[in-house]
Amino acid sequence: MLARALATVDHIAKGRLCINIISSDLPGLKESNEVRYARASEIIQILQGLWRTDGPYEWKGDFYHISLPTTEPAKPYQQNGGPLLYFGGISPAAQDLCAKHCDVFLMWPETEDRIAETMRVMSDKAAAYGRTIDFGFRAHVIVRETEAEARAATDRLISKLTPEKGAEIKARSQDSQSAGVKRQDELRAQSADLYIEPHLWSGIGLARSGCASAIVGTPEQVLAKLNRYMDLGMRAFILSGYPHLEECDLFAQHVLPHLPSCRLNEVQGRRVNDPVTPLTTALRR
Repeated sequence: MLARALATVDHIAKGRLCINIISSDLPGLKESNEVRYARASEIIQILQGLWRTDGPYEWKGDFYHISLPTTEPAKPYQQNGGPLLYFGGISPAAQDLCAKHCDVFLMWPETEDRIAETMRVMSDKAAAYGRTIDFGFRAHVIVRETEAEARAATDRLISKLTPEKGAEIKARSQDSQSAGVKRQDELRAQSADLYIEPHLWSGIGLARSGCASAIVGTPEQVLAKLNRYMDLGMRAFILSGYPHLEECDLFAQHVLPHLPSCRLNEVQGRRVNDPVTPLTTALRR
């Protein structure tokens, strides 16, 4: 049913669907990384198997035993593998899963040297499985006409936040103790003013897990930062802000017109039926 539902959404979206794989603990259940990622690996392989076959389907693994006489109608709009699979995680088990099965390794903000090293490691891991993967970057954006205005916006965003309240909010998230969140906490603790490097502000992580940093600056500074990420090899960006609609409008006004786009699935050799604009955009100079 999941494979059919995703295939249906992909048809509705005319091949624009991308799927972000998140392997977290199930409600009321605490398991090791190895167990969670082993289960996720089976689910991914089952979905891909259902999307690629028309006839009977059999799967016998450690977590799932499946025997289906037919898989119709589970064919997605995107052929040759189905929707692109995004995946993020810095533990060895997580990185191995992405290298083996997924299309885009999604990264949270870090210093550029650490990003470059992770990309090198992940490329080597994928090559060991005879595969290549793309890279995506997940960040918030605060763009204003002047740098002073952008920095003032960061100050306002956390002006009512106390350290105690921030810690309380953050602890509500299931992933607040994950390896990725702890790495971002470490980088923020090493910064003098919440900037882990120029124009990369980590104040959002004071009160939330997940993506904890924002690109901050003028349109020219934000564009330059995005271009540096693209020079490193980033192919896809997932960007947001607080409040989301207002920051989307500012980004669309000041930055987006300077960024041409392409379909990431076409670049990867995936076949789609119509040349439509993707929901998840790969940005390239």
